[in-house]
Amino acid sequence: MKRILFASWYSGLGGGETDLLTLAGSLDAEDYECHLLLPTDGQLSEIWREKVGPVHIIPFRGATTFFVPPLWARFPAVKRFAKLLQRERIDLAHSDYHSLPMIAPAAHLAGLPFVFTLWGWWFKPKPWQQNFFRDIPKTVARSIAIRDGFLGEPPFMPLEKLPVVYSGVDTERFHPELDGACLRDELGIARDAPLVAMVARFQRVKGQHSFQSIAEAVARQEPEARFIVAGDNVFGVAADGRYRDQIMKMARANDALRERLHYIGFRDDVEHVYAAADVVVCASEFESFGKANLEAMACGKPIVSTNRGGPLETVRQGETGFLIDPGDIAGFSQAVMRLLRDDSLREIMGRAGRAQVCARFSIDAMTAAYRRIFEDLLRVNSR
Repeated sequence: MKRILFASWYSGLGGGETDLLTLAGSLDAEDYECHLLLPTDGQLSEIWREKVGPVHIIPFRGATTFFVPPLWARFPAVKRFAKLLQRERIDLAHSDYHSLPMIAPAAHLAGLPFVFTLWGWWFKPKPWQQNFFRDIPKTVARSIAIRDGFLGEPPFMPLEKLPVVYSGVDTERFHPELDGACLRDELGIARDAPLVAMVARFQRVKGQHSFQSIAEAVARQEPEARFIVAGDNVFGVAADGRYRDQIMKMARANDALRERLHYIGFRDDVEHVYAAADVVVCASEFESFGKANLEAMACGKPIVSTNRGGPLETVRQGETGFLIDPGDIAGFSQAVMRLLRDDSLREIMGRAGRAQVCARFSIDAMTAAYRRIFEDLLRVNSR
């Protein structure tokens, strides 16, 4: 059995952290023992202990995009990480961006290979960081949009050094046969009411303000329509908390939305949010990948999504949903109304979306790709 240490600076449950749980949970427990390193306990560590394996808490400061690799390699946390790797007899380390400048030198001290998964397109290396990233044994990007944003134009290293491995969706958890009636009943929404949902953590780029405008435009045309937004300020960022409070205040003050729009917070049963909905909207200004779109598609739901970033790689225009310019409220509302008024179109798009997820974005495909990466690195390191 090989031991892998997954390091993350985030202790909440955003898309990247859910993705990390999915990856670790999908690895065969007879082949891999998956450990988690965090600076503090939170939702991620609670679920990891319950479903995956050991968690190690070592306080450390997450790297900013301006980190200087030689300086960060001298931080005290590096030696603590190296000791952890040696004490737990870890064979391979995996890192997110914010822990990378310390995990990389710690793995070097411990004589271990490591993998860096890139979840954000906005992590654009500065000139003084480029050699550091070139020297990483293996970097994986979650989408072409992420890869291209990271490498820049022209790319500072060859595309083949940064393969794309799409995030996998649990198609047994997210499936079309789920019953959404329980959530409708919980919220007092009629079972036959048209229902539009959005699933995203609170951050301005996610576009909850745009979703409110879309909901208001749809409600004018379809007064029986209802709307759900699931998600919260999962990382406790002050600016995101202020944005959430502003959005909630706007909803309460809006006569058209006060009784129609439900903010339901973080849900660990998010699959039932998709099941309850007729249409799922991604109103983001930009999405690095857009995991919620794929989860909804796996549940057989049509998508109306921003056309910037990852959704261009996952949502097929006119086949599994509609892609709209961010901020185009009229375009979003027209697409939503078209789907709400056409049961047959929703069903056709829902089936196509489910088939696409099963074929291209399954957990099995993601796990197989990572197993190959892990095994190649371990084989090279054993020579």
